Amino acid sequence: MNVRTRFAPSPTGYLHIGGARTALFSWLYARKMGGTFILRIEDTDRERSTQESVDAILQGMDWLGLGYDEGPFYQTHCFDRYKAIIQQLVDTGHAYRCYCSKEELEAMREGQMARKEKPRYDGRWRERQDETPPEGIQPVIRFRNPQDGAVEFDDLIRGKITVSNAELDDLIIARSDGTPTYNLTVVVDDIDMNITHVIRGDDHINNTPRQINIMRALGFEPPKFAHVPMILGSDGQRLSKRHGAVSVMQYRDDGYTPQALMNYLVRLGWSHGDQEIFSREEMVEFFSLESINRAPAAFNADKLLWLNQHYLKTLPVEELEAQLQWHLQTQALDTSNGPALADVINVQRDRAKTLVEMVAMSRYFYEDFSAYDETAVQKQFKADTAANLQVVHDELAALAEWKGEPIHAAIQAACEKLGLKLGKVGPPLRVAVTGGSSSPSLEITLELIGRERSLARIQQAVQFIRASAATG
Repeated sequence: MNVRTRFAPSPTGYLHIGGARTALFSWLYARKMGGTFILRIEDTDRERSTQESVDAILQGMDWLGLGYDEGPFYQTHCFDRYKAIIQQLVDTGHAYRCYCSKEELEAMREGQMARKEKPRYDGRWRERQDETPPEGIQPVIRFRNPQDGAVEFDDLIRGKITVSNAELDDLIIARSDGTPTYNLTVVVDDIDMNITHVIRGDDHINNTPRQINIMRALGFEPPKFAHVPMILGSDGQRLSKRHGAVSVMQYRDDGYTPQALMNYLVRLGWSHGDQEIFSREEMVEFFSLESINRAPAAFNADKLLWLNQHYLKTLPVEELEAQLQWHLQTQALDTSNGPALADVINVQRDRAKTLVEMVAMSRYFYEDFSAYDETAVQKQFKADTAANLQVVHDELAALAEWKGEPIHAAIQAACEKLGLKLGKVGPPLRVAVTGGSSSPSLEITLELIGRERSLARIQQAVQFIRASAATG
């Protein structure tokens, strides 16, 4: 069998975490089985579908590296095909026109609820197709669902699922304006695209028996289904924005790597032993639908951040450099006047949690600052600090080579001259050259900042401390 999977989002919003995980599982299964992964944009909801949402979906897929083999296909390009299938179902007696008014349907619903019955269409136009239709009502077209027997399918995650046909009413497959509905279009598309495996969220389980019945009415056997459990927040409630259910691209904007998000998503409901870190190749090698947990997965922002730190530490520097470019532009940091970005990445990668943080904490390597961190000043800039920094400045200025080891030796020499330990000299020096109290080791920090810029900043700190003392 040539396995063919599809990811079929509706462009009514951004690509969110749940959708991205569904796309990932579908992509992984196709890759695992040597099959084909298809992207289909289900944009028949004309009122809510937007090009902005389409672009967000495509951008999110591209950022995650979920390349599709076919597509993107758009349902709005297939209306003639849907119209022909709807007519075929009517002609073969599998569908019929329903002339119920809105008021009639509402009264039907209210009566059922009053009798504590499940609200549903009662099939009143099912056997009235020979009657003269009422005037002024544009009919919808309903699928004539079987009334006997049951729909049974083996879900690849949940096992056997059986739904009695008596539980299913005659759903609308074409609205009064002639536009097709979701349950019709998805069946036609899956048939036309030869989809073999439908991997989607478990919120679609109720749609599956209806779609199976429509597919069989058209003379086709349904694909295999795998319904993935939903993602919950850490509090056990349905995932929402407050839990982290934001656009996939928001994670990029917040400084996460696509590798971290992919690794996190694959572990949301799937496992391979106790392994936590997976390369893309390992995901494909180990993935199976049978290993997906039937229980809902819980979103954990702390674990995602931990994974991101792992990838900041371990990804090839050139890969991080490429990912940093967007953040450098966003934070307006010009790295052309300073050390090689790769060198800065290497000294900051163990210290940063996100790419946003890495850019922010690296600014002093490329830009001079006009103010110091106030807390650091209060703690480190004392009355005698100016004289101490001047001694350090003079030792550093005498260096023939501006490298880490000679810089370290010069700072040590200054400490000996002052009769102070490095713990008394180093912290004020760090504030002087970076503006704050946090940086890599002093010798590496000074080496990357450069001789002229480092010496000028030390001298500037000396003047600042003396001026503060004079006015204090």
